[in-house]
Amino acid sequence: MSKVQGGMKCVKYLLFVFNFIFWLSGLLVLAVGLWLRFDPETVELLTGKGAPDTFFIAVYILLGAGGLMMIVGFFGCFGAVRESQCLLASFFACLLIIFGAEIAAGVFGFINKEQIVEEVQKFYSSSISDVSNPNSTAIADIYHRTLNCCGGSTSEVPNDLCADVAPDTQDCLSAITDFFNEKLHIIGYIGIGIAGVMIIGMIFSMVLCCAIRNSREVI
Repeated sequence: MSKVQGGMKCVKYLLFVFNFIFWLSGLLVLAVGLWLRFDPETVELLTGKGAPDTFFIAVYILLGAGGLMMIVGFFGCFGAVRESQCLLASFFACLLIIFGAEIAAGVFGFINKEQIVEEVQKFYSSSISDVSNPNSTAIADIYHRTLNCCGGSTSEVPNDLCADVAPDTQDCLSAITDFFNEKLHIIGYIGIGIAGVMIIGMIFSMVLCCAIRNSREVI
């Protein structure tokens, strides 16, 4: 027999629906994380000896959050259906931990946003400054092909590096900034969306948990 009646029963089913949506959100976050990790353009730009890996750290955090969301969403659904005070309290605690971790990851990403871009720019600049090295030339060609750009600052660019490109071609330092800012904004928007969803989930779970406790006290 259900431990909650009336309006709290509505909260119970709303929490179940929320957890199902939360589980789907985790699946979406996992899919976006996998896309960012294995996106051909990103992989090409960040492969090779000496390539920076700070961007992929943010992606791995996103993948971990997506996987954890799916697990927590499943147990949240189970706790809502079973009206288990213990499971709902655990669900609230897990959401609070994920929320805190996400805030920390967001602060990390915001603080290191410019560092990520600068590391990639330095990696590219080092490749065009050593055109005698076949490996460096191959890395520069990857950036030129992927970002449809050529060269960095005027002092760094060898005379023959961008001789055959159109005059209005964007320089690669600006192209790198635009490319990675777009990717980092995707991670940021997803993080903000998840944080909002988790706050709603914490409210629902705490309300239902208190209702179950009160119904037991009445009995």
